[in-house]
Amino acid sequence: MIIISKKKHNISRNKISKNAIKILLRLHKSGYEAYLVGGGVRDLIIGNQPKDFDLATNATPLEIQKLFKNCRLIGKRFQIAHILFKKETIEVSTFRGHNNKKNIKKKIYKKKERLGILLRDNVFGQIEEDAERRDLTINTLYFNIIDLSIRDYVGGIKDIKKKIIRLIGDPETRYREDPVRMLRVIRFSVQLKMTIEKNTKKAIPKLSKLILHVPSARLYNELNKLLQNGFGYQAYQKLKKFCLLKKIFSFPLLNYNKKINLLINTLISYVLKNNDQRFKKKKKINPAFLWSAILWYPYFINTIKIKNKKKINYKEASNISLKFILKKASFKLSIPKQIIYSIKEIWKKTNFITYNSKKILFKIKKNKKFFEAYNLYILKKKVEKNRNLKKIILK
Repeated sequence: MIIISKKKHNISRNKISKNAIKILLRLHKSGYEAYLVGGGVRDLIIGNQPKDFDLATNATPLEIQKLFKNCRLIGKRFQIAHILFKKETIEVSTFRGHNNKKNIKKKIYKKKERLGILLRDNVFGQIEEDAERRDLTINTLYFNIIDLSIRDYVGGIKDIKKKIIRLIGDPETRYREDPVRMLRVIRFSVQLKMTIEKNTKKAIPKLSKLILHVPSARLYNELNKLLQNGFGYQAYQKLKKFCLLKKIFSFPLLNYNKKINLLINTLISYVLKNNDQRFKKKKKINPAFLWSAILWYPYFINTIKIKNKKKINYKEASNISLKFILKKASFKLSIPKQIIYSIKEIWKKTNFITYNSKKILFKIKKNKKFFEAYNLYILKKKVEKNRNLKKIILK
């Protein structure tokens, strides 16, 4: 363990949330250890303003709750305290300890192990154990509000300076413990413009199948963080590179020929680039817009096939296809109902734009309700330029 004194780092107390400081000081006053930890410390060192200020302490969740009336405990396997303020929520977690195999229910452990994922119960421990349990070295720095020093247990400062993303411990074991770490490694590498360490990188393609066993709701949330925060296109390319894309998007990418997959990938790439530009300009991004693009061609192709098979008009076929595709996608990725509703509206308006005259199109362009649909129409038109869509679909 290395202690970096106040003189040897650039973190200013003025850049830390006042609410986080209040919590830290109260915990110390009550006789507990408490630190600012994780991405907040990393961002302050890099020179970025943190979005969140997470804290770690040796106080148990119940002890934290006794100290703070505005505290709410969340989580089943491992409880975390959320301390609520008007405009901010501070997350306070108890130091995690090493797993005791005697406490593991053998049946549950074996069942999960068959899938290749290690399931372990979380237990409380000391700060040294907590550092070893965290995933990335750059996120494992503890800032002490009392003497303004930084504790570094795993070489996080060194990796920040070298711009390296490195997993703590054996990468294969850490990915088996939590496959979402593969997505986190990719996210931080593109977000912070850092290189992924050799062994951390090497294990991803080998264990990419494990991502299929991540709960769908958690996977949806992680994908939104990865693809809709200003670096989506780069992240998308890395998902391809590390053999994760077809595992995550097993629907819609696996069931089509190469030409159709090319259409899908090209449209997604255009939308991601478009969203990245909007993010940089601090413009609003509708999460439903990306998902409407990801699922557009599966929906459209399925509509054409239903239309031809049942010999019904496009509108009737579209309604059948829409319900089928969104039900399937929602099951695979737990897409929230509100987003599903927005996707439906975007698709209906996109169809309206596609099958109406240029005069109507000119009016629609200025209508805010048609904004996403118009953008999707323009991008898919760009994708389909010089391509015979009917031949590709019916081939």
